[in-house]
Amino acid sequence: MFKSLANAVRFLSIYEVSAANSGHLGMALGMADCLTVLFKNFLRFYPKDPGWPNRDRLVFSGGHGAPALYALLHLSGYEKMTLDELKRFRKLGSRTSGHPEYDLECGVEISTGLLGQGFANAVGMAIEERLLNARFGDECINHYTYVCAGDGDLMEGITHEASAIAGHLSLGHLIVLFDDNGVTIDGTVQVSTSEDTLKRYESYGWHVLTVDGHSEDDIHQAIAAAQLDPRPSLLACKTQIGFGTARAGTPKAHAGALSPEEIEEAKKNLQWPYGPFEIPEYIAKVWQTSGLRHREFYEKWMKTQAEKYGSRKFEYSEHLKKILRTLKKEYFVSRPFSATRINSQEILSRLTAETNLLISGSCDLGSSTGCLAKNMVPLKKTDFSVNYIHYGVREHAMGAIINGITIGRKIIATGGTFLAFSDYMRADIRMAALMHVPSIFVFSHDSIGVGEDGPTHQPVEHLAALRAIPHLNVFRPADALETVECWECALESSEPSVIVLTRQSVLSARFCGKDNLCKNGAYLLYEDNMEVYKKVTLIASGSEVGIALDVKKMLNDQSISANVVSIPCWHLFDEQPEDYKRLVLGSDLRVGIEASNGFGWEKYLGSNGMFFGVNDFGKSAPDTGVYEYFGLTAQKIYANVMEKIN
Repeated sequence: MFKSLANAVRFLSIYEVSAANSGHLGMALGMADCLTVLFKNFLRFYPKDPGWPNRDRLVFSGGHGAPALYALLHLSGYEKMTLDELKRFRKLGSRTSGHPEYDLECGVEISTGLLGQGFANAVGMAIEERLLNARFGDECINHYTYVCAGDGDLMEGITHEASAIAGHLSLGHLIVLFDDNGVTIDGTVQVSTSEDTLKRYESYGWHVLTVDGHSEDDIHQAIAAAQLDPRPSLLACKTQIGFGTARAGTPKAHAGALSPEEIEEAKKNLQWPYGPFEIPEYIAKVWQTSGLRHREFYEKWMKTQAEKYGSRKFEYSEHLKKILRTLKKEYFVSRPFSATRINSQEILSRLTAETNLLISGSCDLGSSTGCLAKNMVPLKKTDFSVNYIHYGVREHAMGAIINGITIGRKIIATGGTFLAFSDYMRADIRMAALMHVPSIFVFSHDSIGVGEDGPTHQPVEHLAALRAIPHLNVFRPADALETVECWECALESSEPSVIVLTRQSVLSARFCGKDNLCKNGAYLLYEDNMEVYKKVTLIASGSEVGIALDVKKMLNDQSISANVVSIPCWHLFDEQPEDYKRLVLGSDLRVGIEASNGFGWEKYLGSNGMFFGVNDFGKSAPDTGVYEYFGLTAQKIYANVMEKIN
């Protein structure tokens, strides 16, 4: 019976790929035995309630194994994962995309495909499970996170980083099923690596076992042992890629639909006499029964724990709003001359003092980025009741782990590093945006204002690169008040946010503080009512808003009217009605000022506008000298604007 159950997964996968004439079968066929044991005997879930909080999580880090995942979810009784959806694999509008996309109703826990991302997300999920366990107790939250990963996943640098963190924190509820088939697209793994992967994981502090990936008993014993071990587990499942087909054991097995002749040969090899998408009733019933085996446990949990769990999740509540309103009033009165990273640190300090469902962290830059406040206590393997994660110098893993923690929508995670390092996290940020996960990424040291550390650490193109990502809020506040407002927007958003902060101190620019003006993305900071012929709109973000204000004064002295617009978030501004955008931008000469390369500014400035920024890499010098070198001073901008006007 076991082989028939596994072959049901295999042939549904074969026919999914055949119907699409596209897809990947190697992992689906090779790992079918391991996944059948996992679903039938270990994975705790209830398909009638796919979002049950105390379910086990399964992440296909090797997203190319999607056909098997969809087959398993369909067989196990997930109502939205219908047979018709399997037949529509890779078709426009289907729920069975080429690589898994986050769809909790169907049982897909997270979007994967970029190798290694899912693995690191799963480390975040395992951390979230321990965080929630520490807050709600064993009876409420106590589940496992499983990962299906291949050689490609374990080669990616992000998994090295995430695995080291998992071992350091001893995440014993994290179990990785490693599809150890020894084959990559270009050949055997030996063409590109000579390492001993299992010893590497032992050095991380993992529990490591070698498993016959086609033996039901061996797989069962290994998973049972992994559940009992206090360390994260890597089960190296020795499998044959494309098992049962003529391509088995070769790179050709990785991808591509089987020909009709190859399908017939596989049916003969695996003793499967059934037609396309046909599952015998006796096999279907066993799968359906297996899918419902946790009903009693689920119902007991719902009666005893659901109310306790459901009553608490991170919300930007009235209480937290009041705390930040109070801080805004303090900033309004004191008008601090401070770096926005310092303002952000105060915000995090006050918020984390009031809720244990907001978790901060950084890549060895807690104080520098403002992500580590005095009241924060770091996680360690013996204590997950706290609120700060030391990620070490592992930016790529940090971003993916933040997504893995936040995707459950119970805890909001934030983490920080310098903006110049954001490229290491770009894939993580992109995936957060693709999934609409409200992760919050904090990047300080945001421009040539970094100064003496030089061009390697002075971001130039980074703002434009981040702004190019759809569904991502990129905030660059100008002062303390805007920093509070940008944090408010991020905490209220259902989309991910990046908060970009200065290293250097900036003057307070705002003289009104009651309403959150940043929620519109851009607003008139100062509006001139001078009745003159010549008018200018100065548009700036972040630390350059102060420069724009100085230019305004110079223009006013020459009887030239100048409005000043602060534009902390392009994405939010682009969503505003056209009338509002025209009101803010004005119809006269528009001048953009930002310590970036200016890519994208043309949509606000128009064909006749002017932009003052940094169109080359920076320089190693004090920040004032670098600003002077690039012409980002009020005097130079004023002179150029006057030349344009005249």
